[in-house]
Amino acid sequence: MPAPVQTIADVLAARDHATMSFEFFPPKDDAGQAQLLDAIRGLDPLRPDFVSVTYGASGSTRARTLDATRLIRQHTTALTMGHLTCVSQSVGELRGAIDAYAEAGITHILAVRGDPPGGPSAAWERHPQGLDHATDLVRLVKASGDFCVGVAAFPDGHPENFDVDLDARILAEKEQAGAEFAITQLFFDADAYFRLVERVRALGCRLPIIAGIMPVTNVNQIERFATFSGADLPRAVVDRLHAVADDPAAVREVGLEIAVELCDRVLAGGAPGLQFFTQNRSRATAEILARLRQIAPHPA
Repeated sequence: MPAPVQTIADVLAARDHATMSFEFFPPKDDAGQAQLLDAIRGLDPLRPDFVSVTYGASGSTRARTLDATRLIRQHTTALTMGHLTCVSQSVGELRGAIDAYAEAGITHILAVRGDPPGGPSAAWERHPQGLDHATDLVRLVKASGDFCVGVAAFPDGHPENFDVDLDARILAEKEQAGAEFAITQLFFDADAYFRLVERVRALGCRLPIIAGIMPVTNVNQIERFATFSGADLPRAVVDRLHAVADDPAAVREVGLEIAVELCDRVLAGGAPGLQFFTQNRSRATAEILARLRQIAPHPA
C-alpha cells in the first residue's frame, strides 16, 4: 500500500524543523500569471513545506483562485493550500468551492472569515444564506471531506475590535471546531507574537501558530498593508525605514534586515514555522531566507 500523504499538520507535529511556506495571490491577467510563474520557479528550489493561494469572494476571483491553485500544483512538489472566506457567499456557494478544491486534489484549506468589501475596519455583513464566523467555516470544511484546515491568528489584534483576549478565545474555539494550525497576519513586533502564543496556551489551545512575515521593500507599500491589516508598525521599525526613505535601495536593505531580525527572533522563541507573504515576487523572500540560513541555528 502507498504511504499516506503527509499533511501540513503532520509536518508541524513532527517538530524536526521549522516549516517554511509562501503565500501567493491569483493573477488578474497574462502578465500577472507570468509574474506568478517566475515567483514559483524562483522559490521552489528553496524547498517550501507548503504554498498557499489567497481567495477572492466574487465569482471571477474565485475562479482565478482555483486556476492559480492548479497552476501552482503543476510547478511545485510542495503541499498546496487554498484559502476560503465567508465573504459574500452562501453556504451553498461555500460548499461548491470546497468541492472544487477537492476535485482539483487540494486537501488543505485556510478557512478565514475574510474582510468586508469595504476593508477590515468596515462593518461585517453576513451573506443572508452565509456564515458569520471562521469557526463556522472550519466546521463546514471539516464536515465536507478529509481536509486539513488552517486558520488565521492576529498578533496585533483583529482590526474589527482589537480585543486580543477575545481573539485568543476565538482561536481556541477554531481548534475545537477542527482547525489544525494557524498562520498569523503580518506583524513587526516579535513580542506581539509571543504574547499571542501565551494567551492561547493559557486557554489550553495547542494549535501550532506559524508566523506570517511580510518582506519590506517599499515604505509606502508596507504602511498601506499595515493600515489595511491592522498590524502595528513599531516606532523603531518606522524610524529605521524613514531614516533612509529617500534612497529606495537603502529602504530595501533596511527592510530585509528588519525581516531577518524578526524571523530570527520568533524562531529562537519557538515559532514552528514562517510563512512569507510574497506578493507574487521571489527575490526579497529568497534573500531573507539566504541571510537567515547564515545565522545559527537556521542552516536548513
